[in-house]
Amino acid sequence: MSVETQEAPQFVTSSGIEVKRVYGPSAGGPDTGDGAYAARQLGRAGEPPYTRGIHKTMYRRRLWTMRQYAGFGTASETNARFRWLLSQGQTGLSTAFDLPTQIGLDADSPRARGEVGRVGVHVGTLGDMERLFDAIPLEEVSTSLTINATAPVLLAFYAAVAKKRKIPPERLRGTLQNDVLKEFLARGTYIFPPGPSLRLAVDTIEHATRRFAGFHPISISGYHIREAGATAVQELAFTFGNAEVYIRALLERGLSIDTFGPRLAFFFGCHNHFLEEIAKFRAARRLWHRVMKEEYGARDPKTLGLKFHVQTCGSTLTNQQPLNNAIRVSIQAMAAALGGAQSLHTNSYDEALALPTEESAELALRTQQVLACETGVPDAVDPVGGAYAVEALTDEIEARAWDRLKKVREAGGMLALIEQGIAQAEIQEAAYRAQREVETGRRKIVGVNCFQSEGKGTPRPTLKISPKIETQQKRRLAAFRRGRSAPRVQRAVRALRSAAASPRENIFPLILAGVEAGATIGEICDTLREVFTEYHGR
Repeated sequence: MSVETQEAPQFVTSSGIEVKRVYGPSAGGPDTGDGAYAARQLGRAGEPPYTRGIHKTMYRRRLWTMRQYAGFGTASETNARFRWLLSQGQTGLSTAFDLPTQIGLDADSPRARGEVGRVGVHVGTLGDMERLFDAIPLEEVSTSLTINATAPVLLAFYAAVAKKRKIPPERLRGTLQNDVLKEFLARGTYIFPPGPSLRLAVDTIEHATRRFAGFHPISISGYHIREAGATAVQELAFTFGNAEVYIRALLERGLSIDTFGPRLAFFFGCHNHFLEEIAKFRAARRLWHRVMKEEYGARDPKTLGLKFHVQTCGSTLTNQQPLNNAIRVSIQAMAAALGGAQSLHTNSYDEALALPTEESAELALRTQQVLACETGVPDAVDPVGGAYAVEALTDEIEARAWDRLKKVREAGGMLALIEQGIAQAEIQEAAYRAQREVETGRRKIVGVNCFQSEGKGTPRPTLKISPKIETQQKRRLAAFRRGRSAPRVQRAVRALRSAAASPRENIFPLILAGVEAGATIGEICDTLREVFTEYHGR
């Protein structure tokens, strides 16, 4: 074992906030015992400004949803993993889709070659979606469809499966990620240019708000922004900046803020700095309340209260000493719980190497269950509330994120910053600074730049995806096509093309009609490509 002696690290968070040696009323922290401060900044859980949580009793009333992200290979294989996770105590589903599904390609597309079923499950037809959720009661289980550019198509598949089972649409519960702006900003699985992409997302939100009362039709995602290298402050500011683009588009369509506001959900990452992450989640709730109340005049508590899912950050996982990742994940999960998340995914320790094995997925779920059942963390509402360091960091993060959000507005809004590449460049600069800190040893990563083990260690078993999956999926696709009415599909596709060419028509009902007629994800997206064109970046 070697232990390097490096220059002492700076005592700063990812956002460059100096962490003081000691906090208190006279030592850099707020006077949390002062009545005016407590009333203004803290309040009570379930009441504005929601610093302490959006529910009065928080986890005493109901634990966070344990929503492990899963998907690989075929729909049947992922269905087996879903059912196993539910049998092990998981309380919600989150679906990982492969790259062809994410960018609207059928399994037999030349562009899909080598990627079918690799980083998630392939769902290209209504038949695939039926197999994916076979024997899973859609009216009882909350499902996250973690998909963006093709979100309208996947929601249509899901709704069509429910209809075939005679489940009313208002009984469906779950979340559609559907945040295509962050694809341009941080992730890259877009299909169409920003304008048409935004239209599709907003069409879906508008339709779901009116028809799927129990479903959140968008999860506005800071997670991927953080994974791309953003700081905690940038994560909040850019996520809320994206949210404002969707909000204004919906308001322009005549919907009121309190009509669709309760259906907006968020998704944040949880990084390594324990205190900063707790403070970030608390600051996010307070900032969202401020934005909704002051900027948009919201009154409904369900609009004013920020609802969010948290995933422990994959970028913090290392392939060196991978078992260390289990420790990192447990600490990040603790921060999410102390920060008041409504839903949580804990990464598996082997995700820096491959998709999770059943063993590592079980340990990740057990991490949440130990946190919920054995630590006492859920017993008290906001148990770290009033701590000098946490309150000082909450105040600082809120102030900095609010300042950055105002600059976004002054520059013309998030869409303008994305189209000009300004926001992307800012994230890249933050990522570069963080990487340099690791390379110089100023930021310690155990097993990477300190406390390194000699030798490579024992190789760990990883999940293997069969190379036969792609061939099998192509056969299923061919059989699906043979069993449908080709004229009916052609009529549905023509109607979709016509609707896409009409800027004022909501496209989602036509996508749903196409799915019910038997159109594949590739046929639907190719039709939209003909009208919208395909975007290849700046």
